[in-house]
Amino acid sequence: MTKAIFTTKVAPSYKDLPEERYHFPRTYLNYVQQAVGDYIIYYEPRRSTADLSSRGGRQSYFGVARVSSVTEDATLADHFFANIDGSTYLDFDTLVPFVEGDEYYESALRKDDGSTNKGAFGRAVRLIPDDEFDRILKAGFAPVIGEVSRLKDASLPGFMEPAVRFERPVVEMLVSRPFRERSFMHNVRAAYSNRCAITSLKLINGGGRPEVQAAHIQPVASNGPDSVRNGLALSATVHWMFDRGLISIGDDFKILVAKNHVPEDAIRLLNKTGSINLPKDSNLFPNNHYLKFHRDKVFKG
Repeated sequence: MTKAIFTTKVAPSYKDLPEERYHFPRTYLNYVQQAVGDYIIYYEPRRSTADLSSRGGRQSYFGVARVSSVTEDATLADHFFANIDGSTYLDFDTLVPFVEGDEYYESALRKDDGSTNKGAFGRAVRLIPDDEFDRILKAGFAPVIGEVSRLKDASLPGFMEPAVRFERPVVEMLVSRPFRERSFMHNVRAAYSNRCAITSLKLINGGGRPEVQAAHIQPVASNGPDSVRNGLALSATVHWMFDRGLISIGDDFKILVAKNHVPEDAIRLLNKTGSINLPKDSNLFPNNHYLKFHRDKVFKG
């Protein structure tokens, strides 16, 4: 097993879903097979589509996950899927550019003269040593790691001092449920600007902390990932209603209400537009795959 970087576009040419699968040609099969059972980091390139002239990609590392297996693409010869363990996927709390100043997170991307090795950079799958992998994770989760360090509360499972001080590999924090929940909450609140997606309420308590909660669309208990695309910022009452299937969301982002299950007083709380508020960044919109799961498995409508 070895760690790797997987490059994926904002609008991939195939039906990739970073939380579940990564599509690639035979060229990278050996590299991907070496990564099975280990963690990978996702990188988004400058190109936003398959069009060579496209731009708009964030040129940053944006998430981490573990590869569980590799399967052939039954519809396209010499192409494969890296299957992702969805319970391990986690968005970074902040995007990490591939180079900062003259420092490259992947040493293989830097030529001896300090310029970018475009040949190495052009490979969609790249193996990476553990120390460089950990360095990217530290940068990607810096906001939450800093918050945890400030708390200095060793009573929180998963937040013991060795993990905070990085005396062990940072990747070990990825299996800590408290760490994952804190990271997910941080990302969802930031994506929705601390405002409830369904009521537009933005409540800040006396200590300056937002009251809005981070809700999973496809529940963790049903293998839903800790991804912003599987999340919504919701006030407490609406979160309770959503989890119990009293309300849901259509693929057009319209709010759906279960008939005869929601009192008028509660309906009046919902956005008058009939639609949810969306993140400014379209990359963080709720994914239709998870919305469909909620409508099919949770919604009482």
